[in-house]
Amino acid sequence: MPNPSKSSSLAGEAYVVVRERILRGELSIGQVISRRKLAAELGMSFLPMSEALLRLEHEGLVESRPRAGTRVRIPTREDVRGNYLVREALEMQAARLFAETASREEASDLLKLAGRVDALSQRAGGNRFVYLRLHEKLHRRIAECGRCPALCEAIDRTCALSSTWLCSSPMPPADGAPHRHHQELLEALGQRQPEAAAEAMRQHIQRSMHNTLERLEPYFRMSKKFPESYARSSRKQPALEWLDESDGVSASL
Repeated sequence: MPNPSKSSSLAGEAYVVVRERILRGELSIGQVISRRKLAAELGMSFLPMSEALLRLEHEGLVESRPRAGTRVRIPTREDVRGNYLVREALEMQAARLFAETASREEASDLLKLAGRVDALSQRAGGNRFVYLRLHEKLHRRIAECGRCPALCEAIDRTCALSSTWLCSSPMPPADGAPHRHHQELLEALGQRQPEAAAEAMRQHIQRSMHNTLERLEPYFRMSKKFPESYARSSRKQPALEWLDESDGVSASL
């Protein structure tokens, strides 16, 4: 008889590994995922891998079709706008709570972290996975300083999708003077004016949404041109090569 606890543990392990690869960009948007190949690579059966991918599908990171296959989900413009609309509502509330409850020491520590995030975002050839981890940490800490665990969990879930989309292409090269977007956000939150803090966060999330939509534009076109690109047949998988050749975005990122 299979051991349910062992199967659950293996599914959890598979979930962490696949999610990490997606967030690192090792499995890029639109890339086909072979359940059997991954299961063999991790030394487990097909069942826990299927359970892990089902969980990732529920979170919006992958998508599947019967008798077709599974791929890292290609979002639509509506997906992106919807995700950022939810993030905006959640993080504006986190900003309000931060302005009301965060200590001066917490505000000072987060301002320093914001400086590191801004610096990494403009570093040529920088490690985007490190950047994304620090970026997620910054937003999580803002929520944590608001002393609302449920809000932290909700923000974590919405940030996961945003991070996947930001892994769609290399970090863009710095243009012009270094920006201070995150430092300016933390400076506004540290003024202890809840509504001003919420407005600063709204503008911050809106800027991020516009940047994400711009970077994902090649994928929107790819999805429209090759809607069946994750079918198992190689004849139906031209999308990633087309994207690489026409838009200069590497499918292996």
